[in-house]
Amino acid sequence: MEEELNSLVKVGVSTIMSVSYCYFLPPRIKSGFFRLVSVLPVCVLFLVLPLFFSFSLFSSPAAILLILADLKLILFSFDQGPLFPLPSNIFLFTCFTCLPIQHQKNPKPQDQLHTSIFAIKVVLFGVLHYLFHYKTLPPIVLLGLYPPFLYVILEVSLTLFRILLTIILKCNLEPHFKEPYLATSLQDFWGRRWNLLVSASLRAGVYTPVRRFCQRQMCSDDSAMLISVLVTFIVSVAEVAVKRTAFAQRWVVRQMFSRLLTVGFVVVTSWWLFFPPWIRSDVTEKCFNEASLLIDFLRRKLIFLYLKTQVVSLN
Repeated sequence: MEEELNSLVKVGVSTIMSVSYCYFLPPRIKSGFFRLVSVLPVCVLFLVLPLFFSFSLFSSPAAILLILADLKLILFSFDQGPLFPLPSNIFLFTCFTCLPIQHQKNPKPQDQLHTSIFAIKVVLFGVLHYLFHYKTLPPIVLLGLYPPFLYVILEVSLTLFRILLTIILKCNLEPHFKEPYLATSLQDFWGRRWNLLVSASLRAGVYTPVRRFCQRQMCSDDSAMLISVLVTFIVSVAEVAVKRTAFAQRWVVRQMFSRLLTVGFVVVTSWWLFFPPWIRSDVTEKCFNEASLLIDFLRRKLIFLYLKTQVVSLN
């Protein structure tokens, strides 16, 4: 465990030093190719840093956050993304680079309904957490609980994280989710409601550049759009193509029915493709065990420090 914490310190220090370099030097270079070249070494380093961890508890979040940081820095090279315009100080720049947050462009006041819905999600999280540890439930029932449990744990934890950072940074931040269970299509689900930060980064970092490149190479704007969407998310392309057919335009689907179809499709495909490998790899169990080891290690260290201070004070 000491080795893992040492790796955490090394990765943290390396990340802060790299981000500090990106704050001071690249902005002095004109946006475009040369600024991109100046941040590329940092992007490569960010891909390597998660390999220093042996615990999934640290390596998986580090990989996700640092890949997002790479996307933000690449966009920053072209005066785009959440890092443009340049934040007023290095602390803000570090937070917006390394953390899954971005400025809210058109902040809206939270009404009583949103507060009530979030309270219901917190209660649902507690209920699902209890059921997950109720071992007598059949495996098929536990598998059915995975999608809602994954959603509420992400929604509750990231919302609390966003509220805390809003207070610390004194600025409005974009929510990470926008009621994904109300999505009326896969395009609506992945593009406008689920994990908005990643969607915005992929749109700016993958969709828009690929579309512009294809527009320069092809005569048809529709072909360029099709290829760019295909690169970003192939399933949504299939849905868009079907919806544009004459038959689909004549067939009007009720909103509630389309919501059930969309959420049902996402849940069924997650049962089929995502959760079985996740369960077989025991990722959840490993993370719980690693968290227990970390808590036990920190508790022993705190007890040792307390006893040491007591001995020193008696002497």
